[in-house]
Amino acid sequence: MKRTRFYVTLSVLLLQQVSHAQFRKYSNEFLNIGAGARGLAMASAQVASVSDGTAGYWNPAGLVNVKDNPQLNLMHAEYFAGIGKYDYGSLAIPLKDNKRVLGLSLLRFAVDDIPNTVFLVEPDGSINFSNITTFSSADYAFLFSLAQPIKTTGKSKISGGINAKIIHRKAGDLASAWGFGFDAGIQIVNAKWKVGIMARDVTTTFNAWSYSLPEKMREVFYYTGNDIPSKSTELTAPKLIVGGNYNFKLSKNLNLMAEANFDLTFDGRRNTVISSSVVSLDPKLGLEASWKNVFFVRGGINNFQRALDDDDITNTKKVWIYQPAVGAGFRISNVLIDYAFTNLANQSNPLYTHVFSLRVDLIKKGNKK
Repeated sequence: MKRTRFYVTLSVLLLQQVSHAQFRKYSNEFLNIGAGARGLAMASAQVASVSDGTAGYWNPAGLVNVKDNPQLNLMHAEYFAGIGKYDYGSLAIPLKDNKRVLGLSLLRFAVDDIPNTVFLVEPDGSINFSNITTFSSADYAFLFSLAQPIKTTGKSKISGGINAKIIHRKAGDLASAWGFGFDAGIQIVNAKWKVGIMARDVTTTFNAWSYSLPEKMREVFYYTGNDIPSKSTELTAPKLIVGGNYNFKLSKNLNLMAEANFDLTFDGRRNTVISSSVVSLDPKLGLEASWKNVFFVRGGINNFQRALDDDDITNTKKVWIYQPAVGAGFRISNVLIDYAFTNLANQSNPLYTHVFSLRVDLIKKGNKK
């Protein structure tokens, strides 16, 4: 009996996102969310200024600033009214004589209760809602970082760091992937300015997908004209992030820090400020005002894009849009609590998310002052 064609929800999209070994422009996008409320409040402009345990994510070279004592960083955020849950945790461990710093990071993004509507339509064309089941999709990344000072020239210090990352992605019991890749970063630090360079997926990151579809689901895919997925490989192209940071000493206790980052992608034309078939450039701008290095206020903008003007009835006029972010933080002894209020859409159609993170310097016994 001929089956009726029907729309299949996220379940099929997840299973068919990979067909052959090829570069994907938006591969492993959960790794672009960020780490720590400080960085998110500054619109992800962090590659030059990051100097805590979150550097394992932003730029591993910045881990050299974690000295003497291990440091723990934790973050939790919920997106789209709690549908998507994002968690981040890291542990930075200075090694002997602070010559090197080891970083361990874990990122997880998960969506639960995704409707599986593959069997929604019966063979006779009738709708049977009792056939809808649910499953969960989760993405994991494990980052192993190592950083060390490279050279001191005059008043400037140069440090470098690398990441080895393992990626695991899972869509219920239907599909899973394992991936592997490397990042590398450099920081140059002066008294008032800093420069950072981060090469993500520098050797190309891959995900090897495998599928475990029941025979009944394969039959539905066949009759509805959907491709039946098989083992495949998804490739993530390298991305270069460069940034500069400058500190303005406004008074004895008040400091203002400004940073600009530029994401350079080489996987085809994107909707960015500078876009070409060779390279696309996406700027990020962030500010942080601090009082006695105890109280912090932050803000930033990123994700500049051209989009259709909602007020244009001809649906042809385009305007520039962007994503703003603000935040704050305060320090109590060896504990730092940060908050970010970020925008997932744009300034005219906001979808806001509240992000909290915690940083704890794990003071060793005998190191207390």
